[in-house]
Amino acid sequence: NGTSMISLIIPPGEQIAKMQKKLIDEGGKASNIKSRVNRQSVEAAITSTRERLKLYSKTPTNGLVIYCGTVFSEDGRSEKKYTIDFEPFKPINRSLYYCGERFDVEPLKELLEDDKKFGFIVVDGNGALFATLQGLSLIHICRCRRIERCRSRWSPYH
Repeated sequence: NGTSMISLIIPPGEQIAKMQKKLIDEGGKASNIKSRVNRQSVEAAITSTRERLKLYSKTPTNGLVIYCGTVFSEDGRSEKKYTIDFEPFKPINRSLYYCGERFDVEPLKELLEDDKKFGFIVVDGNGALFATLQGLSLIHICRCRRIERCRSRWSPYH
């Protein structure tokens, strides 16, 4: 029963009807799954996702994310069905339909990346350091022993 977790992402401006059609097509493909248990599990997840999608007449401003599927306990003895839908906190510019053994949260992780850049300059009697910081990473750094040399090597537009 390893492929019954659906991740659905609809970017802002994309029509709900387009994704409903995609889910109908995927439901048709699911009917060809040989394993009865797996087929029923996938079909149930697709049906639940379509039902949740019906609650929306249009895509929210920042897009729409839906996760639907059955999660098993670590010992495999119990299961719980989840259907989660939400609008991301900022626009998600990626469309995704994934049916597999896990929810695909990678696009949400990308939203958490810091897109702001900060520049800083440290000057002392021995020279200067120019750097650009994005998130926790230094993305550009220039060290100069003598200030005169720095002028030709540094541009704030890197």
